[in-house]
Amino acid sequence: MKNKVNVAVLVSGGGTNLQALLDAEARGEIKSGEIKVVISNKAGAYALERAKNSGVDGVTVLKKECGSPEAFEDKILSVLESYDIDVIVLAGFLSVLSENFVKKYPKRIINVHPSLIPSFCGDGFYGLRVHEEALKYGVKVTGATVHFVNEVTDGGEIIFQKAVEIKDGDTPEILQKRVMEEAEWKLLPAALEKVCNDIINN
Repeated sequence: MKNKVNVAVLVSGGGTNLQALLDAEARGEIKSGEIKVVISNKAGAYALERAKNSGVDGVTVLKKECGSPEAFEDKILSVLESYDIDVIVLAGFLSVLSENFVKKYPKRIINVHPSLIPSFCGDGFYGLRVHEEALKYGVKVTGATVHFVNEVTDGGEIIFQKAVEIKDGDTPEILQKRVMEEAEWKLLPAALEKVCNDIINN
């Protein structure tokens, strides 16, 4: 019986959500899980630097070097197995995982999405586009959602949501930053702790 759950974080870019997780772990807010490895599908992603600064191993797996999507996922799976990973966090990971992959980790993969699902989600909705669409639609409230990952893009069971007010004069960039600061960076560590704690206690 483990007293801590082994966690992998999958990233593609700067790693601001990864940093929120690393900081929460350092503050003792994530008690039931430990980030063991950060896997990037982009060479030189700044997220790997963040991992290194926190003493966490970083691994790069490039799709083009693997030759096929299946080989790419197999390589990621072998890294996960080598670290005995129980839970996977997608933190700005811009590669959609296949149904095959997701089924290997039922209710063990979580993702943060920068809107209140089911609004502004699904295929093609990531990054600034989510905020652009929210502003275009004229909604007064947006937010972030942490959910389990299943075979449907942004379709898994919701773990936590938090609303964020849209203000007059918001640009997609300003809104993106507010959603990160007020919602994503709070929800993701809390959701990870909840999922890890549930695994330990079930």
